Amino acid sequence: QVQLVESGGGLVQAGESLRLSCVASGNTFSIDVMGWYRQVPGKQRELVAAITPVGSTKYADFVKGRFTISRDNAKNTMYLQMNSLKREDIGVYYCHVPFGGRDYWGKGTLVTVSS
Repeated sequence: QVQLVESGGGLVQAGESLRLSCVASGNTFSIDVMGWYRQVPGKQRELVAAITPVGSTKYADFVKGRFTISRDNAKNTMYLQMNSLKREDIGVYYCHVPFGGRDYWGKGTLVTVSS
């Protein structure tokens, strides 16, 4: 099993930045892809960005050029640097790991952007 704990959310003004972190514990030696998802009230959870162990990345179109995903395999930690935040980025951000045929999720961290 894998446990995921996110941190770094908060309230910022539009145009400002936040850095989210996700620390994985448990059977971390077998973790492959890690990803960030977000959920906006009234909408389904959607992929924000994903990263492989060797650093290949994938981004949703709505964050390209603004967000950067990274990971430190030695620390079992994934990051999401979010720049130029917009009101549309408001939501709960979840860390996700597919492992052993299951989907593991953290409890999420709330990002709020004021105008």
